[in-house]
Amino acid sequence: MIEWRNGGSVERVEYPTRLDRARSLGYKAKNGYIVVRSRVRRGGSNRPKIMGGRRPRRMAYSKLTRKKSIQWIAEERAADRYPNMEVLNSYYVGEDGFFKYYEIILVDRNKPEIYKDSHISWISEPQNKGRVYRGLTSAGYKGRGLRTGRKNSAKSRPSIRANGRLRR
Repeated sequence: MIEWRNGGSVERVEYPTRLDRARSLGYKAKNGYIVVRSRVRRGGSNRPKIMGGRRPRRMAYSKLTRKKSIQWIAEERAADRYPNMEVLNSYYVGEDGFFKYYEIILVDRNKPEIYKDSHISWISEPQNKGRVYRGLTSAGYKGRGLRTGRKNSAKSRPSIRANGRLRR
């Protein structure tokens, strides 16, 4: 963990730290797949302080819940670092006092080993480009409220904006 903290915020690793979890999420030890460890800050967010003549008590500076989870942010940062690859999935590997660490499975859509494999060739199709930025990974689905079935999630589908609900 100390080495992780002293390293970069997004680092490629040779093999998954949690192999069982990585394999259950679709990782295979072959060409076209890589695993990246991403480091993201812990904790909630604070709104910038209002510098004006208003009463601050009800202005909700602290304890804000962002609409993006920390895991989703970690996936996006890994996708930024590796623009030729698509995020398949990610999983938690640890945390310390300052940071949370996630390992992200990335797939190179242009490798012949990927687009010829019937199990993963779907990721090479054009509609799956930039899927992490559109909330199509597992962490994105959870953050968008799409994990539940039809009951109690009608206003989340197909998206919150499409339902006329602006989420702040």
